[in-house]
Amino acid sequence: MVRSSQALQLFRLVAALMPSVRRADRTIQFRQRALYTGLSVSVFLVCSHLPLYGTNFTSTAADPLYYVRTILASSRGTLMELGVAPIVTAGTVMQLLAGSGLLGRVDQSVREDRELMDAGRKALALAIAVGEAAAHVALGAYGAVGPFNSALIVLQLVSASAIVVFIEDLLEKGYGLRGASAVSLLAATSTCGKVMWHAFSPVTINTGRGPEFEGLVLAAVHRAFLGADKLVATLLRQHLPNMTQLLATGVVMLTAVFLEGLRVPLPLRHTDGRRGRGTTTTIFPIKLLYTSTMPVVLHSAVVSFLYMVSQLLHRGQFLGARLLGTWKDAVPVGGLAYYVTPPAGLAHVAADPAHAVVYVLLLLASCAMLSRAWVEASGSSAKDVVRQIADQRLAVQGGREGDVYSKLKRYIPTAALLGGLCVGGLTILADTTGAIGSGTGILLAATTVYNLVDNFKKQD
Repeated sequence: MVRSSQALQLFRLVAALMPSVRRADRTIQFRQRALYTGLSVSVFLVCSHLPLYGTNFTSTAADPLYYVRTILASSRGTLMELGVAPIVTAGTVMQLLAGSGLLGRVDQSVREDRELMDAGRKALALAIAVGEAAAHVALGAYGAVGPFNSALIVLQLVSASAIVVFIEDLLEKGYGLRGASAVSLLAATSTCGKVMWHAFSPVTINTGRGPEFEGLVLAAVHRAFLGADKLVATLLRQHLPNMTQLLATGVVMLTAVFLEGLRVPLPLRHTDGRRGRGTTTTIFPIKLLYTSTMPVVLHSAVVSFLYMVSQLLHRGQFLGARLLGTWKDAVPVGGLAYYVTPPAGLAHVAADPAHAVVYVLLLLASCAMLSRAWVEASGSSAKDVVRQIADQRLAVQGGREGDVYSKLKRYIPTAALLGGLCVGGLTILADTTGAIGSGTGILLAATTVYNLVDNFKKQD
């Protein structure tokens, strides 16, 4: 029996204390998995609309985390204030620790190692949730609150994060729909809900031209009965969802679906003589978006952490705080925090082109590097894939068994790099054109829905 490393053994006590969902030991029927997924998403949506008790702030105040809330499935002032940020950060840290060898030898094929890694990740996620919740209260995100309300707010946020951890555990243990991770599913749900609300919201707002529906589709239908000039004015309105934003959202979604479908097929043959003497073939697809939207998810988590640290240092007037960022009314106006914030539309790009150029370069470089790093840390590098293929007794069609590694070594790093650049480029396009829900969120929603549909077709 292979024993876990000594570093992993430290998580044994944590594993005994952390609640865990038992991995499915049989194939769960599609209807049951759809039911579990639907219930999980429903609980998440309810928590996303339940306001925190004990806060003292106005919803009209500037939101410093506005640009990363969609990708992190965060909803301001509600139980889902932290969203999936704790679980994403914890998972990334554990993957990096395992990939760098700081946890010793971690074998994901060993059940004990998987359980200990899972327990450590969940415990770290809750610890991060405590830290982030305390930081939000300390930064005055909820206004002037007393000690009792501060503790109550932290407790509510940590409890909500525990619910997210449980949902993620449930869906990843074989009880959820296949084709998308729990984090991607929750973030995509948040984005789709925002897009639908901006398109069909029945809330009326007085813009000076009379009451208008917030949802563009309802507003256009209503204004069409009042005259062509009023319809055009509604479609081009500036302070509410307009036609340009809706078209940009559709273009980004269609482009993301197109890129998600691009792949290089690698034909493989079975080397087991019992399977037709090596004539049985299968296709191993290497997608252009090899790491999917994970690079931009990691980038958003890093930006969120930078915002929090920068505000803490700015408030305390620490040395070097201006380098990380200067803030005015909870909005970054200088430093690194300013340059990693997307420009607020094409008008802002024209007014401050230096900001736009630096933002583009930082995002593209970050997505490319994070994509390459994630390949190694997540166990999807050429060596890891070769090991998986060898376990299934497969080899390259028309070549020797050793040709698998050479071909994967040529394709996978290139796909990871180009995929990261494509994801970053789409995010920039959506952010600068004012697409609904942020470029990152739209990209994640499109790829998640595509993968779910693709997996459903395969099962059907």
